[in-house]
Parts: sequence; structure tokens; C-alpha cells
Amino acid sequence: MTPSARLSAAIEVLDDLIARRRPASDALKDWGLAHRFAGSGDRAAIAAHVYDALRCKASSSYLMGSDTPRAILLGSLRQSRGLDAQKISALCDGSRFAPETLNAEERDALQSHSLDDAPMHIRGDYPEWLDAPFAEAFGDSRSEELRALTHRAPVDIRINTLKTDPALMLGDLQHLGAAKAPFSPVGLRIEQPVDGRAPNVQSEPAFQKGLIEIQDEGSQLVAQLAAPDPGMQVIDLCAGAGGKTLALAALMDNRGQIFATDSDTRRLAPIFDRLTRSGARNVQVRSPRGRDDEPLAGLEDQVDLVLIDAPCTGTGTWRRNPDAKWRLRPGALEERIKDQARVLDRAAHFVKRGGRIAYITCSLLPAENDHAVEAFLQRDSRFEVMPLDEVASRAGLPALAEHRSRHGHGLLLTPHRTKTDGFYISVLKKIA
Repeated sequence: MTPSARLSAAIEVLDDLIARRRPASDALKDWGLAHRFAGSGDRAAIAAHVYDALRCKASSSYLMGSDTPRAILLGSLRQSRGLDAQKISALCDGSRFAPETLNAEERDALQSHSLDDAPMHIRGDYPEWLDAPFAEAFGDSRSEELRALTHRAPVDIRINTLKTDPALMLGDLQHLGAAKAPFSPVGLRIEQPVDGRAPNVQSEPAFQKGLIEIQDEGSQLVAQLAAPDPGMQVIDLCAGAGGKTLALAALMDNRGQIFATDSDTRRLAPIFDRLTRSGARNVQVRSPRGRDDEPLAGLEDQVDLVLIDAPCTGTGTWRRNPDAKWRLRPGALEERIKDQARVLDRAAHFVKRGGRIAYITCSLLPAENDHAVEAFLQRDSRFEVMPLDEVASRAGLPALAEHRSRHGHGLLLTPHRTKTDGFYISVLKKIA
């Protein structure tokens, strides 16, 4: 397919997912099934166009003065790829399979319109109803913070120290363009190319042998900030597919015990193969056998560390899931806040005196972060927030101490501050 044909296809996919309010992945899959002539490179390029457009959907509509899928795609070419009106016009030449030629209004918008006078939520490319909570989180810098979520995320890799050495893997993955991650001592980073064709890390022998895992650096860092020591008794309470479970096992050097569980057994399904591949031997997977079953019964008041990768709105992952931000509604936030309260209260039952809860979200919203911690402390006076300098130093990551949340109960990583996905962590110590 020509670049122009790929752009036309992207407009078609964007139209489908907006009209039917469906995930981008579903719309792209259906398009691929209906157009089997398109090769893997074509599909990757089309997906890159679609995701670029979704990341800057609001600002592109503002720039173009229209919210049609075509206008959003044209605006994203200027914003995400830096194309000027002349280059965009060359793609839209009206030839077979190409978009129609630019009209006078479109050309003028691409040449002269700007975001200088746009409202904050337009400059930051987020739903207007979230402006107040983002203002609480970031103040006047919220447009810069949220704007950073409109850029493509890199491919981040965690090196599995149970099986290999970071320096060795850096050399072995040079052919992928891997470089050291900014903060994580076991992290590598591969920047995504313009055409969206990121390297297939899962086909690499190093991945298949369990030497590496794909994991955003922010996710690596919050696991490190939880600071499990070898020999500890640890619970991963919302383990899901096991990304942080594997990171904990490596940090503990396969010593001690990790109990991995999740309220949804379907989310646990991938963890078994991942554990086998990684060489982690200190993990027990505890699956609930029914709605009211407590798979961790018998561990009350015995555990050194409970890690909570809490259910949340995922606002910190919008670089990777940009369609999710336009489908998020206030009701979903309210439900996640209730979920977070439940999981914090559940975790408290298992922590022994002197033990800790590491409360983690991939959200930037204070309601899911500091406010959730504040509400828990009001419900359970046996816990206190550990000083953030101590949390960062204990993990060997003192530079992260400066990235405090605005209310000061936790550390907040963001694409703008740390070049990671958005993650929050607060460490709570049981003192009574």
C-alpha cells in the first residue's frame, strides 16, 4: 500500500471506532480481516496513524475546526509527525486509494491555526470533565503534563536478573536499538519508529528464554520502590498477568515467598507460563475458588509486604491506550475508587506489625492516589505513610524522591517528569 492509501485506511478505521465507540484494537482487527491484502507493514503503519490521531484528537479537531475523522487525521499529521501543509497535500492528492485533495479551509488551518489560545483541556488533549482533577494534580502545568501523554511510548524491557546480567543483555540487544533506561538499573529502552513498526521483542531468543520481559520502566520502578528483601513473605494482591510478580521475584533473588492472587482468575491465566519462562521459583499462585473465597486465608498478620497494583482508570497509560481516555466516564472513576478502598482494607488484614503496603496505581488522578491513601488512613489508624526520601533511598533510587505527588503521600511518575507511563506509589507502614 502507498502512504496515501494507508492514510485513507486510517481515516476509515477512525470513523468506525468513533461511530461505534469501540476499542481501537477491535476496529483495526476488523479492518485487517476485511482487507487481507494488507501486509504486516501496512497494518502497523495504519495502526500508528490511528493511535497518533487518538492521542491528539481534541487538539487536532480544534486546529482543523472540525471533528470529522479526516480532520483529526490531518491535524495529527501536523502535530505528531511535524508535516507541513505541502507534505500533507502530497498525501491527499485525490488519486486512486488516496484521500481527497485538501480544500481551502483545510489548507488554511494546517498553515495558520495554533493552540496558543486553546482551553487547557484542548492543549492537554483530555476530556474537559477531567480538567478540575488534573488542575488539582498539576496546577497550571497540567497541559504540559497531559500533553506528554500524546507522544508515542517507547518499548521498555526489564532484564531478568535471575537468569542474566544487565550489561550482557545491553550488548545482545544492540541490533534492536536498545539503550539503558533513564532510571531502572535493569531497564532497557527501544524508541518507536515513525511508521509504528516496533521490533518484535517476543520473537527474540532472549525473550523466549526468559532473559527479558516487556515492562514499562515506570512499572519496573514502582516494583523496585516497594523494596522487597530476599527472604520476605510478600503478597501481590492484584497480580493479573504477573508483570510485577516477576519483578518482585527477581528483586528477592528467588528467596522468601510471594503469594500471587487476583480477584479475577481470568487475569491470572498468563502468569503460569511467564513464571516457568522466568525461572521464578518462590511464587505461589493462589486463585479464588468462588466469589466469597479468600485464597490467602491463614496469612493474616504474617506478611512483610503487600503490593497492591490497584484497579484504576489507567489515565497514566494513555500513551499506549489513547482511545481509553475518550471512553472514560465519571461513573467508571467512582467505581474504581470503591474498588481501591476495598483492596486497601483487604491488604491491611495480612500485614504484620512493622510490615508495609505498597499502594500503586497507573493513574494521575488525586482521587485514586493521595485521596485514596488519606481515606484509608482515616479508616485504619494502625498505618502511616513512610517518608518519601526513605522510600526512594531504600530502593536505591534517591533521584526519584523529588517526584512527589502534590499532596505529598506518594511519588508520582509521569511521561513529562520521568519519561515513563504515569504511576503513583505510596508505601504505608503498620505501626500498631
